[in-house]
Amino acid sequence: MKKLTLLIAASLWAAGVFAQQAPIAIIPQPVQLTASGGSFTLPSSIRIATPDAVKTKPVTDFLQKRLGTPTGYAVTTQGIGVKTGELATIVLRLNAKKAAPLGNEGYQLSVTPQGVTITANEPAGLFYGAQTLVQLMPPAIESNVAVPNVAWLLPAVEITDYPRYAWRGLMLDVSRHFFKKEDVEAYIDQMSRYKFNLFHWHLTDDEGWRIEIKSLPNLTKKGAYNLDKTGEFGNFSPEPADAPRTAGGFYTQEDIKEVIQYAKDRFVNILPEIEAPGHSLAAVASYPEISCTPGADKYQVRSGETGFMEWTDSGIVATIDNTMCPANENTYKFLDKVFTEVAALFPFEYIHIGGDECAKTFWKKSEAITALMKKEHLTSYEEVQSYFEKRVVKIVNAKGKKVIGWDEILEGGLAPGAAVMSWRGEKGGVEGTRLKHDVVMSPTTYGYLDYMQGDEVIEPHVYATLRLNKAYQFEPVPDSADAAYIRGGQANLWTEQVYNLRHAEYMTWPRAFAISESVWTPKALKNWDLFETRVEAHMKRFDSANVKYAPSIFDPSFTAKKDADGKLLIEMATEVKDLDIYYSFDNSFPDRFYPKYTAPLVPPKDAKVLKVITYRGTQPIGRMITMPVATLQKRLEHQP
Repeated sequence: MKKLTLLIAASLWAAGVFAQQAPIAIIPQPVQLTASGGSFTLPSSIRIATPDAVKTKPVTDFLQKRLGTPTGYAVTTQGIGVKTGELATIVLRLNAKKAAPLGNEGYQLSVTPQGVTITANEPAGLFYGAQTLVQLMPPAIESNVAVPNVAWLLPAVEITDYPRYAWRGLMLDVSRHFFKKEDVEAYIDQMSRYKFNLFHWHLTDDEGWRIEIKSLPNLTKKGAYNLDKTGEFGNFSPEPADAPRTAGGFYTQEDIKEVIQYAKDRFVNILPEIEAPGHSLAAVASYPEISCTPGADKYQVRSGETGFMEWTDSGIVATIDNTMCPANENTYKFLDKVFTEVAALFPFEYIHIGGDECAKTFWKKSEAITALMKKEHLTSYEEVQSYFEKRVVKIVNAKGKKVIGWDEILEGGLAPGAAVMSWRGEKGGVEGTRLKHDVVMSPTTYGYLDYMQGDEVIEPHVYATLRLNKAYQFEPVPDSADAAYIRGGQANLWTEQVYNLRHAEYMTWPRAFAISESVWTPKALKNWDLFETRVEAHMKRFDSANVKYAPSIFDPSFTAKKDADGKLLIEMATEVKDLDIYYSFDNSFPDRFYPKYTAPLVPPKDAKVLKVITYRGTQPIGRMITMPVATLQKRLEHQP
């Protein structure tokens, strides 16, 4: 019945049955929404009534800025009472007795022709209700300057909403490329608008150590800087050993505290990640005594040079030992210092200890590792890593924190109490729940935001593709997993090819919308066609907010096939249903007066390029794409 009410209301809005307003487009989709057909217009003097000015300050601060800036209206707050409540534009209420099933983050939002009321059990619920309230308004509400001549209307609705999962995360890698404190805060602000509540901060890796550890100053003096290189990360040419290392940076502990408070004001927890034992070249270069490999004292922080690691059928082969040594007691003393300071800084209950992609190349050559295996009766190098992880878990637990790591920590035996973040598909998550450990689902299949969003001829090149419709298929509970141990899910943005915040935004949105809906909205309410329509509405909101996003959803996909004679046949398709594809083979720029794609194409004998563009009706909507015929021919030849 709830789903029927929601779909009927959405259909009525789309058909223009109600007032002349845009259709309701909320992301993530609320649990229950009923639209009555009326509307409320913001008055030029907006009064917010709150039951507790201290507890609700993050909510009222958000509403004052978001409603006041674009409208130019005065926004004030006041205590709640019989008379003040009646006079208020927006009334915030906290339940004296908690209402099920709202929990700590759910809310009820009521918009009538007389005003707005948001009710919740906790301030976090009021915050999420405020986010939904803003999404009901015209896109211009997202502007950071006053916008004249806008009717600031809200549709009359009744909404009851609460999250499906407690863990709703996004990860930002600041090691491969450093992001300033202000950039990190902007990213947190954006994610909180879509009800994400967990910011996974990937702070250390081979390319940079980004967090100040006062007891280990070399980590930021040396480990935070590398070469200033531009191009394709992983294929940079080598430079002389004495080349100036000026790229990078780090966060002081005061910076960290400021970001934590900034996130707290948006009801976002921060999960810090300290990579170990692999992906640790920045640490090893700073303190070579944590290595077991001769010559580690000559190591430098990596800058994205070619030939660093190779992924083979038999495992990862490393040319430089980027691991902390499990057989070296200096490693554990080092990590004890690190986690002492990290635990004191971050209030969140978990610390992420990495554990992924640990190359065993140099362990196999190490006499110290061999001696450790004999002493501890370890029969494989996976068990060596497990030995390491278990000792690290004890260190972290001693600081009053729990441990979560990438799914490789399952190999060789999982440490007691450790939670698993499943990234190599869903298998690790299923295994983690079988062992009765908490699991966060973060599979590459649906949640790796560094992957290309469309065809590589137009997208920044990475080794894999993840389109929006695939991301929307994310289901946090895989088949055969024990749902009781699934805490939620997240998406990850690795930044090898991401140099700045604008590109980080491009890679994150709109695919993070899909992840947000998958971890907030009930599974039964997910609907691709309705979701895609809402995504387009939020692109207009991002235009108002000057937030960058990828328009890849409007670009076609290309499939190379063989015809009956074994020659190239080109198929194209769009993620969005109502788009037309127009094309040319003559190197001119097609528009809607060119041939429309209706069936697979056979390129003319001497054609060099296929150019395509998508339209919705009479308006171009996709980007002009130039696809070399030779590229499609190569794809055909590489098919099995």
